[in-house]
Amino acid sequence: MPTRKMTSFVLPVPVTAGKPSLQDNTADLDRLRHVLRGSLPDSRPLEIPFSRIVPLCRRFRQAGFSGVALVNDLPDRWVLADFFPEWPGQLPAMALDLGTTHLEATLVDLLTGQILFSAGRENSQIEYGADILSRIHQATSVRRQVREVVDPSFIDPGLAVLRHSIVTCINGLIGDLASGSGVAASDIRALSVSGNTTMAHLLLGLDPFHICREPYIPMVNVIEPMESWELGLILHEAAPVWIMPSAGSYFGGDLISGILASGLAATEQTRMLIDVGTNAEVVLGNRDWLIACAGAAGPALEGGAARMGMRAAPGAIDFVALDPNTYALEVRTIGGAPALGLCGSGLIDLVASLYLARIIDIRGKFRDPDQESDPGRAAFMRERLVVRDGQRAFVVVTASAAGAEDEVLLEQIDLDAMIRSKAAMYAVLATLVGQVGLDFGDLAEICVAGAFGNHINPQRAITLGMLPDLDLSVYRAIGNSSLQGAEQVLLSRSARQECLNIVSKITYVELNVNQDFMIRFSGARFIPHTDPSLFPSVPLFAEEKG
Repeated sequence: MPTRKMTSFVLPVPVTAGKPSLQDNTADLDRLRHVLRGSLPDSRPLEIPFSRIVPLCRRFRQAGFSGVALVNDLPDRWVLADFFPEWPGQLPAMALDLGTTHLEATLVDLLTGQILFSAGRENSQIEYGADILSRIHQATSVRRQVREVVDPSFIDPGLAVLRHSIVTCINGLIGDLASGSGVAASDIRALSVSGNTTMAHLLLGLDPFHICREPYIPMVNVIEPMESWELGLILHEAAPVWIMPSAGSYFGGDLISGILASGLAATEQTRMLIDVGTNAEVVLGNRDWLIACAGAAGPALEGGAARMGMRAAPGAIDFVALDPNTYALEVRTIGGAPALGLCGSGLIDLVASLYLARIIDIRGKFRDPDQESDPGRAAFMRERLVVRDGQRAFVVVTASAAGAEDEVLLEQIDLDAMIRSKAAMYAVLATLVGQVGLDFGDLAEICVAGAFGNHINPQRAITLGMLPDLDLSVYRAIGNSSLQGAEQVLLSRSARQECLNIVSKITYVELNVNQDFMIRFSGARFIPHTDPSLFPSVPLFAEEKG
């Protein structure tokens, strides 16, 4: 039996009761309730669901009225979920990052905190729309025509389809975790879900109609835990489900998870969290205050805006180096697989390398090899620059390269999208810092989350003018903070409470109506910036000056 103090979402509690006799005719459930009530850590009410009475009483009696009660630790009450004859060998629970394009999950042992298995799947809702707005459109196909719903119980058919899709996808992922760990799906005792506000609504079957309509109000930001059977999940039927709270339509539980995992709200020092997904979401603050915003910088940085763009997966080019003197080009892919396309970090590496080698100019435009005075550079440009659909493009990987099925190109349209995205990213960061009267130099740390953070080279991002020109020690990649936060709330009551505290402290800045953001965005649409003094470490070439 573990000796550490346990505060997990599901708590095993040892109980021993006196056996029934002619002198003590207390009913089985009353006997269990009485002894358990005296063993719980606090005086919150103890609830025993009607559906659990028969199996609980039978297991309690079969165990000789002594064993381990399994209790769900909910915010306002304890719920008796099961009874074991002895201390369990492990207590599996599932943490889920419910992403718009991809789902990532871990199976966590609540007794030890050990990760038992990890798995991921593409979000099956992509079939109905690649982005949140498309899915809201699908989920409100009838609702948009009716506008005012007369029947409060009305469920839009489109919403029902999306909900069924994501529940089926999650159940498939549960199956992956179960088979990979040797644990039965029905023995998984809890679930925490971290996702944006719309994804949470679609999972719960909540109408997202007003999320994308001014003044952008969701149905709910903070929802009480429910049991897995209520969502149609194949976990243990009494498994509690914790949905990470949101702070608004565009500030979801995935970012609350990130704040929790990064420790942003737990220190005196002012720090920043950047999470690049469908959008670039940014939080600034410390234990006393938090301010946040989101901007549409994500798609190109995830590789989504480029024709050859892809997520960070096997075959994605995630590293590019181009020697500006010899023009030797080095390309690496995730897993060493044949090149299929460019993910965000590879795209950043490539564009920064092309700038430093002077293949593109400060506007992000391909230069003309016929106007090039350096013979080595001109020869390299003629070798690698081609014309496709009337536009110049750079051949990153040729079709004849080992294992490549087709050439991987960077086209001018991709460059243009990249410049807009990097400008939006820097403008978001600068606007948020300026909003509270700080400079980038005042930040103790910048945490970069997600697959983007794991693969990005901060120096290359600085070269582009995407991230502020700071010492590289300021930047810290923290991985999938959405999933990490979901794991923490499974294991710690204080983490669950901290999520609610974070929500109450956040101030959200709406960039769509922020004039300062638009000015900064325009200024950042050059490499590295229209004001090169902001990026002293980035070279500015003679022909670009003035």
